[in-house]
Amino acid sequence: MIAAAFQGRLGGFSLDAAFHAPMRGVTALFGPSGCGKTTILRCVAGLQRLDGVLRIGGEVWQEGGTFLAPHRRPVGYVFQEASLFAHRSVRGNLLYGFERATRGASGPPAIGFDEVCDLLGLDRLIDRSPRHLSGGERQRVSLGRALLSQPRLLLMDEPLSALDAMAKAEILPYFERLHARLDLPILLVTHDIAEVERLADRLVLLRAGRVEAEGPLNDLLTDPALPFARTRGTAAVLVARVLGKEPGDGLLRLDLDGQAVLVAGVSPEAGTAVRLRVAASDVSLTLDRPSRSTILNVLAARIVTVAEAGEAEVAVSLALRDGAGQRLQARITRRSLDALALAPGMDVFAQIKGASLSASPSGCAPE
Repeated sequence: MIAAAFQGRLGGFSLDAAFHAPMRGVTALFGPSGCGKTTILRCVAGLQRLDGVLRIGGEVWQEGGTFLAPHRRPVGYVFQEASLFAHRSVRGNLLYGFERATRGASGPPAIGFDEVCDLLGLDRLIDRSPRHLSGGERQRVSLGRALLSQPRLLLMDEPLSALDAMAKAEILPYFERLHARLDLPILLVTHDIAEVERLADRLVLLRAGRVEAEGPLNDLLTDPALPFARTRGTAAVLVARVLGKEPGDGLLRLDLDGQAVLVAGVSPEAGTAVRLRVAASDVSLTLDRPSRSTILNVLAARIVTVAEAGEAEVAVSLALRDGAGQRLQARITRRSLDALALAPGMDVFAQIKGASLSASPSGCAPE
């Protein structure tokens, strides 16, 4: 477990934030600009010294009189801009951190050179100069160099913010592969909720230097007390398992808390855990299971809460599997709520008009 707590002032800004993160997967530090995300990341790296505590697994990096200098902290740091050595090739940039980290080591490296090149698709770039790389390619090399420094913890400070939409689309699958294949904790700073939905397992919500909430991603996305549930465009990110391909129409059958879901998409191996994004605006509610409809996915659920979401709408939080499963959201009109007399504790059917596969969380189950 990672335990972090930092307090102090930087000019007119005050930070008093504490959170926990697991030793595997992606924990996103999320919030508006100026809320303290990058300051926390710099404190973790030892680049900024504020009062506090930092424990990584069983190691104390900061506590009381203990403060490990930045060069003694085994972290890989990926910045917004890929700062590569212009006089070195891609190979030279990658080997820079790798050779320093493995010099004098008694055993094989935890993360190998060939493994990183394969993971990030760098083989065809290996002899190029950084000057001849696209923005997405440069960021992949920067990420590879950070990984080859053999970190115990990977820090990523808005690594996609400097990229255009096409470059983001190019690099995101590599970030997902990193998440799925490496047993490494990652702290990701971002203000883009789409990146959070696609990459994060756990979320730390920050506001004005304080932690507003922390926990498993979908728990926070569907918490009616938090702003996500009241935001137009909000979505739930559920974990399902692949059952197989449907014969004839090519749809993928998933198991979502014991209920079948059909989606279009590639065909991962049966048993693979996948993310399923369901927008609240794509969920409608009915008291009876529909018999003839173009909507393929109808899930039994129980209403947990009903919250205000504007003058004419409400946000309905639903739990699958008779109220004991993962949660999703429905955004419906107040008129519909009143017409069906919907209230917490009622059993309903959630009609999913649209659902999309996102990344595989490599076997991660909902907490």
